[in-house]
Amino acid sequence: MAKATAKKTTRGPQLEPHQIVLRPLVTEKGTHQFTHQNAYPFEVNLWATKDQIKDAVQELFNVRVLAVRTQTRAGKKRRYRFRVGQLPSWKKAIVKLHEEDRIEFF
Repeated sequence: MAKATAKKTTRGPQLEPHQIVLRPLVTEKGTHQFTHQNAYPFEVNLWATKDQIKDAVQELFNVRVLAVRTQTRAGKKRRYRFRVGQLPSWKKAIVKLHEEDRIEFF
């Protein structure tokens, strides 16, 4: 008789909501997105999935999330004196909220 084993669906450690959403990205393009489309950009943990990001934003900001889009941004090459270094890669999430919900950063 074979035992049913629970398959782990995420990689890395179990993350808390404040470990998933690292910081909001306040840029000119991001400001345009949240004023016209009610979508907010965040820098998130590289290991976070879309479902984890959705749950974390709902818990931290008490809003209703409709959709999450993610991008993994490659780190840029930078010169340090006579060597070329590499900045770390990072993950960006654009979170679209319900029309009635808002997040106030300032």
